[in-house]
Amino acid sequence: MLSYQHGYHAGNLADVQKHALLAWMLAYLTRKDKPLSYIETHAGRGLYDLGSAEAQKTGEAAQGIGALAGALPPGHPYAKALATIRAQHGPAAYPGSPLIAATLLRPQDRLHLAELHPQEHAALRQAVQGPNISVHRQDGFELAQSLCPPEPRRGLLLVDPSYEVKQDYDRIPKALGTIAKKWNVGILALWYPILTSELHAPMLRALTQAHPEALRHEIRFPPVREGHRMIGSGFFVINPPWGLSEEAKRLDSLFARIKKR
Repeated sequence: MLSYQHGYHAGNLADVQKHALLAWMLAYLTRKDKPLSYIETHAGRGLYDLGSAEAQKTGEAAQGIGALAGALPPGHPYAKALATIRAQHGPAAYPGSPLIAATLLRPQDRLHLAELHPQEHAALRQAVQGPNISVHRQDGFELAQSLCPPEPRRGLLLVDPSYEVKQDYDRIPKALGTIAKKWNVGILALWYPILTSELHAPMLRALTQAHPEALRHEIRFPPVREGHRMIGSGFFVINPPWGLSEEAKRLDSLFARIKKR
């Protein structure tokens, strides 16, 4: 149940999509002085070493952030966060979403991070620290339900499960629907894999029917190795901030340039 280790996949193309859009949204929210809440349901360990045996074994980071880092606009929030974290932890460091959030957010903002895996939770507590940060070893959906609507009321929820538990596909539409009713001003962002089995398809149909105004952004890429079932990734955002659609299109152009190389 808790066997997933993101260290094998950190910095892959799916991470780049998710983290680039997340960083842009956080930068957008911090344009105003008002404080905000950031909640993450499946935080992982927060900081990864792309020189590790796990990352080297799959080679996914080389095809992802390794190919795209130099193509990011220097002023992009994702590029800024990556540069800040690598200055602190070395050139092989790669931030997960909680560390990106902690880097881009401010002391007046509140972060709630959930991670159930004992080793990942322990690493997360080491990687992401601060008086405004709470790290929970708790089911992320249960944490989000208990916190929403959070204080401060402005903010963003990121749902990014490993989907190793197939019931997540059934659980997510109902969970997000309940949270959207309780936190109607919150930005609710869901990452999902696009698999050859199309396990995600019924979930997406249910979400789209319930939230027709949401933004849905998907990228496609070849399997990283023979037999690999993931052929893309998606981001579904309820209450998307103004300008996110245009940012997603710019990201599409970035991925298109890489594919031509």
